[in-house]
Amino acid sequence: MDTIASLFSFITTPVSWIIVQFHSVYGKIFGPDTGWAWGLSIVSLVILIRICLIPLFVKQIKATRGMQTLQPEMKKIQERYKNDKQRQSEEMMKLYKETGTNPLSSCLPILAQSPFFFALYHVLNSIATGKTIGAINQQLLDSAREAHIFGAPLAAKFTDSAAKLADLDATAANVKIVTAIMIVLMSASQFFTQRQLMTKNVDMSVKTPFMQQQKMLMYVFPVMFAVFGINFPVGVLVYWLTTNLWTMGQQMYVIRQNPTPGSKAQAAFLERLQTKLVKTDGEKLRRGEKNIIKAIVAKGRDRNDNERKFINGLSKAGLAANAEGLVSKSESAVAVLDGDDESPASGQPKRQQPKRQSKSQRQSAAAQQVSKSDGDGKTSLTKSDEPQDAKPKTPAKPAAAKQQPAAGARSKAKSGQRKGQQRPKHPSKK
Repeated sequence: MDTIASLFSFITTPVSWIIVQFHSVYGKIFGPDTGWAWGLSIVSLVILIRICLIPLFVKQIKATRGMQTLQPEMKKIQERYKNDKQRQSEEMMKLYKETGTNPLSSCLPILAQSPFFFALYHVLNSIATGKTIGAINQQLLDSAREAHIFGAPLAAKFTDSAAKLADLDATAANVKIVTAIMIVLMSASQFFTQRQLMTKNVDMSVKTPFMQQQKMLMYVFPVMFAVFGINFPVGVLVYWLTTNLWTMGQQMYVIRQNPTPGSKAQAAFLERLQTKLVKTDGEKLRRGEKNIIKAIVAKGRDRNDNERKFINGLSKAGLAANAEGLVSKSESAVAVLDGDDESPASGQPKRQQPKRQSKSQRQSAAAQQVSKSDGDGKTSLTKSDEPQDAKPKTPAKPAAAKQQPAAGARSKAKSGQRKGQQRPKHPSKK
């Protein structure tokens, strides 16, 4: 670990200088040699770093959601070119380029934070060995070695021997108890952060290998923190516990205010937003809420179940959402009921096509029409306005023969041909 930390020695001077500046402020309040002054200096360093990393965190969220959206397409590429790894990699890179997604963006906050972490570790390790480093001179070094947090020195480790802890004016029992509690809290905060991301902020309608990987990391990361934590000084444990708590709170805020589409968090967010809009008649919308409503309206028929339920709820309350993300009262709402077609641009429902009948329904309707035409045909055969003498004389036919025209008419009706009475042939043409 010392070799890795030495690689980031170029940043130890800025990190030590920031700690000294915070210590000068807190030292006037709690005393320069107290654990509160040095511990709060480390906590303030974490907060300052994480504030600077907020733009990278936003980029990480966008990259993670972009990767979740691309998972089905990536799976298709893997199955199509499973025997050609080179073509598979080319198609993956092409997909990333077309969608503007970078897989490494989801790791940017961790990568950007790692130099500060190793620099802080190097600073605290130098304090434990009694060496000056960066902006920490001999006077500040003696003050830091005297600082204790709940009886544990900042430079003490869980694995330190009793003799080394005695040099730091501490007992092994105090150090092990304090470090064990901090390691447990550090691992638990990491587990809870990953768990809330998996259970609340994942689109459950799409099952991809990405979800399985995240579920595995939910259990792997806490174990890694527990294993490496026993070799961290108390000051580093304070740093890492603080950054985990910051990440957990930041993640909770993002999940509540800007959830992933299709997730449980989105359903809860849209339900709260719908209640707010109904009470205020669509007024007092924040910028983020307007952007979400605008995105939902622009999706049209591609909305998920949560978004359709939200639009339908507004419609029942007499409200309509427009393309600008605003909600106002409307008699004809923009609701998209399940199975209805809608034009995303105008928000007006399209004219529905007639319902297609099954084969049995068509046959039943045709039979009813034939029976009706048969009845009309019999009536027309029995009635005639022509005089009896004008009718051509034809030889009598048996009763069975008289029924033949009706059968012929029925067969013609079934085949879609001309219905009704047929014109009799002239005797000379027989």
